[in-house]
Formats: sequence, C-alpha cells, structure tokens
Amino acid sequence: MTQAENTRDRALLERDFAAVIFDMDGTLIDSTPAVVRSWTIWAGELGIPLQRLQEFHGVPAEATVAELLPPELRQSALDRINELELTDLEGVRPLPGAGEAFRTLPADRVAIATSCTAPLAAARLAASGLARPAVLVTVDDVARGKPAPDPYLKAAELLGRRPQDCLVVEDAPKGLRSAQGAGCATLAVVTTSPREALNADLIIDDLSQVLWVADPATGRIRVKPV
Repeated sequence: MTQAENTRDRALLERDFAAVIFDMDGTLIDSTPAVVRSWTIWAGELGIPLQRLQEFHGVPAEATVAELLPPELRQSALDRINELELTDLEGVRPLPGAGEAFRTLPADRVAIATSCTAPLAAARLAASGLARPAVLVTVDDVARGKPAPDPYLKAAELLGRRPQDCLVVEDAPKGLRSAQGAGCATLAVVTTSPREALNADLIIDDLSQVLWVADPATGRIRVKPV
C-alpha cells in the first residue's frame, strides 16, 4: 500500500458521517451465481459474446441492453432479462458483515441505492433475508442509473442528508464513479472486482472487516476496522 493510500484510509476512518448508503448486489448480498446464470442464458439466446458483458457490472439492465442491441430489439430483450432474473433467486444470500451492519446502523440513517428494478430489488432482498430499509432507491426512481450520480443523490435526498455527509459502500468501479460524482465518501469491498480496479477512500475485503459505531447522542456514524 502506498503512502497516499494509507493517508486516504486514515482520513476516512477519522471522519464521521450522517448516513451510510449501500449498493446491494455484490455489496450486501451475493447474487453473482444467479446473475451469471441469467445473463449467460440471455446472451446465448441473442448471440452476444459473454466477454461483452464484463464492462457492464453495476450498470442497470436497460442501459446494458441499449449498448448491446439495436433499438428494435431492446424492449423484448429487456423483458427477457427481467424475466430471467426475477425467476432465478437460487443461492442469493447476505454477504459477510451485511446483517451486522443493518442491525447496528440507525434505521433512519441507512439506505440502499441499486441498479436493480424495484421488483428485482424486493425479490433479492427477500431471498437474502435482509430487511428492506426505509430508503430504497432503484433504477426506477431516477432518470439516469449508475455510473451517473443520480442514485446516490436521490438516496441522500430521501434520507434528508447532504451527499457530502454520506458514506457510500460499493463493489463496482462504475458504482464508485456514481458515488464520487454525487460527492460522497466511498468504501469499497473486494467481493466482485479486483482491488486494483477499485478507486475508493478505503478498500476492504468485505463488511466483516469493519465495525459501525453510531454516537447515541448525535446519531453520527464512524467506521472502525475490526
């Protein structure tokens, strides 16, 4: 780790935050096997090489479809991937530390901002057993999905907090771009992307490596290494 990286780590650990906004897939829940199965079937049906999908991790399905297919095929292709993903929830489970984070953090200071549609987000949260937070922003709630900053701006707005006062937890490079574009601090987990691909204020293996401490008087939140 470089001196600059050490400095960034210390800076984040010395801050406190008004709220924490989590990405969902790959950050709080492991849906990777189901995602891979669904998109593999989808790509095979349309003759799209699987390698083309790698650059779209963390991007909404609609945007992925728009990049890969001509206009006349997009709606039917989007309907198909939504069908596949909604009907394959096998193996969806919480990632290490996710349940503890939700149990520890004050309910009015936590949100999820995901690239899933609202039905898919609800289905995956239910399958994982994680409680749905009061603030859940999906791709259906914003004009632009990740990597645009809209999802994290919307989550901060619904929490009643300034984006600059929020910490975002992400697993994908494009999700981190979204958070940084919104002005949020960033904590990255190495659950789906290699460490060297992640540009964040602090990078950890997964959420089991940190503790969440909320000040009982102010509600302000700090992150501490285990």
